[in-house]
Amino acid sequence: MRIGTTFPQSELGGDVGAVRAYGQAVSALGFTHIGIYDHVLGADPDVHTGWRGPYDLSTTFHEPLVVFGYLAAIADVELVTQIIIAPQRQTALLAKQAAEVDLLTNGRFRLGLGVGWNSIEYEALGENFSTRGRRLDEQVALLRRLWTERSITHNGEFDTIIGAGLAPMPIQQPIPIWFGAASPAAYERIGRTGDGWFPMRFPGPALDEARTIVENAAIAAGRDPSTIGMEGTISWETEGGADRITKLASRWRDAGATHLSITTMNAGLATVDAHINALTIAAEALEIQARS
Repeated sequence: MRIGTTFPQSELGGDVGAVRAYGQAVSALGFTHIGIYDHVLGADPDVHTGWRGPYDLSTTFHEPLVVFGYLAAIADVELVTQIIIAPQRQTALLAKQAAEVDLLTNGRFRLGLGVGWNSIEYEALGENFSTRGRRLDEQVALLRRLWTERSITHNGEFDTIIGAGLAPMPIQQPIPIWFGAASPAAYERIGRTGDGWFPMRFPGPALDEARTIVENAAIAAGRDPSTIGMEGTISWETEGGADRITKLASRWRDAGATHLSITTMNAGLATVDAHINALTIAAEALEIQARS
């Protein structure tokens, strides 16, 4: 099981030094990857009365693919989007950006995709919130063609490309596509087309039920379910610390996770040094070998 971290998006503000310190520390501690998740815009609750979203316009979000261009130069780890909201982005541009990150990381990149939940963000980016699931299905096939074919022609419901292609191409052809998932439709998409997934469930009956849907969809599509990766998440809590991390990691391993991420967000850590200290404790507890 490969163990990485989730970048504390909403807690480091706009401090570039904190981004650098975090990336370098995660690499030095021996974690295998850094994941970052995506939001382009936050809603203003003074305008959107009754706003119930977990984030608003005061919540900081670094743009994942831009940050990855920076981290690729300073952190010896795989970079992972956990996730990018693909249907609110231009498909060809997303393919180009992903190919560039794959080159800069020497093929150590996973593109996690999802449909999102914020209709305000979709509207601002000029995309249709109501068709996001269908659009994602079309995007996945198109992304893989753009990464593997020199010239493509595609006439779809949402995208049209006539005799065009990317250069340079990515190292991984195609780049692995993983999905964030919290619904039966998303689980079925993973089984049909995903290289892996980030379940928004914890080990137990709910995860078992989700895995059954993924596996059945994979078999129906003529795929081997054992080839589909799964990345669990553990949230750091000061109370319980190392013992809690070790026990939860064991549960994810027993559940069949191929990857695991430690997230230090929402743990009351006020500085990047506090986040790094928590990850240091986690790395020691999980017996992760530091890089020399």
